[in-house]
Amino acid sequence: MKKYKVGVIGGTGMVGQRFVTLMQGHPWFQLAAIAASPRSAGKRYEDAVAGRWAMDTPIPDEAKDMVLLSAQDDVARIASMVDFIFSAVDMKKEEIQALEEAYARHECPVVSNNSAHRWTPDVPMVIPEVNPEHIQVIEAQRKRLGTRRGFIAVKSNCSIQSYVPALSPLRQFGIEKILVCTYQAISGAGKTFETWPEMVDNLIPYIGGEEEKSEQEPLKVWGRVENGIIVNDDPPAITAQCLRVPVSNGHTAAAFVSFKNKPTMDQMKQAWEKFKGRPQELNLPTAPQQFLHYFEQPDRPQAKLDRDLEGGMAVSIGRLRPDTQYDYKFVSLSHNTLRGAAGGAVLLAELLCAEGYIEPRA
Repeated sequence: MKKYKVGVIGGTGMVGQRFVTLMQGHPWFQLAAIAASPRSAGKRYEDAVAGRWAMDTPIPDEAKDMVLLSAQDDVARIASMVDFIFSAVDMKKEEIQALEEAYARHECPVVSNNSAHRWTPDVPMVIPEVNPEHIQVIEAQRKRLGTRRGFIAVKSNCSIQSYVPALSPLRQFGIEKILVCTYQAISGAGKTFETWPEMVDNLIPYIGGEEEKSEQEPLKVWGRVENGIIVNDDPPAITAQCLRVPVSNGHTAAAFVSFKNKPTMDQMKQAWEKFKGRPQELNLPTAPQQFLHYFEQPDRPQAKLDRDLEGGMAVSIGRLRPDTQYDYKFVSLSHNTLRGAAGGAVLLAELLCAEGYIEPRA
């Protein structure tokens, strides 16, 4: 099959670096352009990330000698070079909104890791196994933008992907309320222990904006497309606390849940085991074969042992038990820069390609 030509804007940051590594050897996607800030434009990619390469694998050979473009100044040029872009820029929210919309208006689809457009009513915020039907709203978005090819689709916040996938198969029992505490890795802040030594032997009980995202974003993911916009689900009611912990990769959630029609624990485990989504049906390249894995061992899942399950794209669940205030509680884990960030966006792009929303240019 013809490969899709892909651009990465914001390619020098941690998530941008992850996008670049995920393009290496991808069966559908070929890296064709990398862009960053105007001050990095004109540099070789290898030189631009020298001293701040944060991945545990080397810079891909195909990327080393690529000359960086300006994500802001070269919109038309980049849009003409690629079939779509991944967006991982680090700018103010309003600037990201304007920039991503500029690419879309230049008929370049945007698959974004950023939060800027997550609450734009006609922009789908997709966990591919959970709400793939939301991509249908793209047609309404294109009408608003006046585009034929261009649109914006976003992935959800990395932290909710540690527990929303685990809760999604349980919605059949009528989820009424959720309490969740997330324990989030330092890579979620774009840091390593080398660049953030203050996090060694430390815990910070605050991550700006994260609790609001954790309480609100699941309601959009579980919502419905209606009259050209996405309408939030209601209930459940969600309350959250989010803590930064001294873990390199892997966000863990402790979730408490109550139901309208309380299932048994066996019914919950069966729901997790049997759950498959559209990516599994389509056999998408980045999709895990088994999306949700339940561990019977009382000390699992663990970030160090389980975050890389199925290439970091699976979600691990454990410690299901009754609770005194809620019906049940459990622990779940996802890799925050793979399933939660760049990998999740790559899977979303694969879904959009497979469903015909992104097509290679003639």
